[in-house]
Amino acid sequence: MPKQNSKERKYNFQEVALGYNQGQAEEEAGRCIQCKKPKCVEGCPVGVEIPAFICALRDQDMPEAVLALKQKNSLPGVCGRVCPQEVQCESRCVLGKKGKGGQVSIGRLERYVADWELKQETCPRCEIAPSTGKHVAIVGSGPAGLTCAADLARMGHRVTIFEALHDAGGVLVYGIPEFRLPKSIVKAEVDYVRSLGVELKLDAVVGRQVDVKELLQDGYDAVFLGIGAGAPRFLNVPGENLGGIYSANEYLTRVNLMKAYRFPEYDTPIRKGKKVAVVGGGNVAMDAARCALRLGADEVHVVYRRSREEMPARREEAENAVEEDIIFDFLTNPTRFIGDEHGMVKAMEVVDMELGEPDASGRRSPKVKKGSERIVDVDTVIIAVGTMPNPLIASSTPELKTTKWGTLVVDDCGRTAMERVWAGGDITTGGATVISAMGAGKTAAKDMDEWLRKDERQR
Repeated sequence: MPKQNSKERKYNFQEVALGYNQGQAEEEAGRCIQCKKPKCVEGCPVGVEIPAFICALRDQDMPEAVLALKQKNSLPGVCGRVCPQEVQCESRCVLGKKGKGGQVSIGRLERYVADWELKQETCPRCEIAPSTGKHVAIVGSGPAGLTCAADLARMGHRVTIFEALHDAGGVLVYGIPEFRLPKSIVKAEVDYVRSLGVELKLDAVVGRQVDVKELLQDGYDAVFLGIGAGAPRFLNVPGENLGGIYSANEYLTRVNLMKAYRFPEYDTPIRKGKKVAVVGGGNVAMDAARCALRLGADEVHVVYRRSREEMPARREEAENAVEEDIIFDFLTNPTRFIGDEHGMVKAMEVVDMELGEPDASGRRSPKVKKGSERIVDVDTVIIAVGTMPNPLIASSTPELKTTKWGTLVVDDCGRTAMERVWAGGDITTGGATVISAMGAGKTAAKDMDEWLRKDERQR
């Protein structure tokens, strides 16, 4: 798929991947052999009928391709850009396993179909069932909440989404940069969900302005919690509270939701460092590092305590970062941060690491090399070592059970320990992928629908 030249794109926030044109999309769709038992569908957390939408695309029936895609996926423009298809649907593709030109590029085709729909004035709509008279509250407008809301609305239920921020989309708007997921795409997907009849309440903080019990008392028949895992984790090393040190959550929120990427139109307070260190090796670390570069840094280092093989970031995102001259310091770990007379970070002490035996996650556990301490000059540091759930809802609703990591305990259907309350996404798993959160939202919606349709005596 064509993309911006690396020497140009590292100075702008425009989308890096440019998408297929019609000829490329139809050629790629023509490679699909339409398996009788498509393994690709099994690899999709939301169960998209992949062969059906690809077949329609191949046959140049784009309205049918849109319908086939959106029967199961209400956010195809998002998924076509940020979903890790290479380890999900595409990893199951028969062509990839047989070595015949590699797997079909399902994600890129999904993006093509979604983008085609956005350019149309009208397009066929998915059916909406007759009203059930039931009213559901969705807390959080991230991928889990939007998916759950869309499915329940199509099932005939009245749905209201409560979003704490001033813009809808959750991590899609505050966490993922414009060059990877344009905000216009997120807005279009949110507008689609609203077009299904979903009501959206912004600046509505559940757990403070109203709690879960009050929602259930105020006429909502059921509640779905999809608030994500937006609280940052830190290294807990000396000097981590110095000025110029950000959590990736705060840094990316300032860049994306608060629009620092559109300076000087938006003069968002943010430190535009010259020598930046990003600690971590996931997609969030890649996003933060590439944002820092675009904001004007002379040098950006990704500091990761394991090797490239263990790095959890998508290969595509790591390759893009390398192409943009991001520097990777593998097997390196900060042990303390050093400040200047004004309380701003000016350097960090790091140590070299070596890999030992695999830990509980299956990755080889890093160990410190004795005597490898050294001082590295930095003026900005971004900590991207994971997230955990905000405790606001759990602390205001003691009926909900939580794990030692602060995530909500749910069963296979998304039911919490509190009657009439479901949950899904990062609030139950910790930081994970957009598509896994969507899958949890879809699973919960199905169970909620079945529960809502039961007679009171059957519940």
